[in-house]
Amino acid sequence: MPKLLRARTPLDDREERQIRRLAGARHAPADWIQRATIITMSWDGARVPAIAARVGCHPATVRRRLRRFSADGIEGLADLPGSGRKPRITQEERSQIIALAKSPPPGHPHWQDGGELRAADEQGRQCGRWTHSPPQLAARESTCTAPRSAESCARKG
Repeated sequence: MPKLLRARTPLDDREERQIRRLAGARHAPADWIQRATIITMSWDGARVPAIAARVGCHPATVRRRLRRFSADGIEGLADLPGSGRKPRITQEERSQIIALAKSPPPGHPHWQDGGELRAADEQGRQCGRWTHSPPQLAARESTCTAPRSAESCARKG
């Protein structure tokens, strides 16, 4: 005969109030509401198949959530770290790219002291807006190691 799985009893009244309030919330993340509902139904005596049918998930999900809550408490309602795609660049590199994109492009027209409008950059190129490759070149010159996109790789050969 299979062992009955239930959520551990609440540590105190505060924890029980928090979980029950979260289960009945309308303005909270849906996954947290679902997980809190699983816990409260378990406290109310419902078994795993009935909880799964009521919440609309697989019984294995209910078991996993009950075990997680029993081990970690309220923190067990959250997703584990590492969910989702890992970032390709660091936050520092991202900040460098954003700052570079917000800076005026090479060759951006500016007024000279004599009232003349000039748009040549240091290399003498006439360019008034960022295109795909100048920010990439500038990023490489500033030691930013952001990977190139597949499109730019295909164009460069």
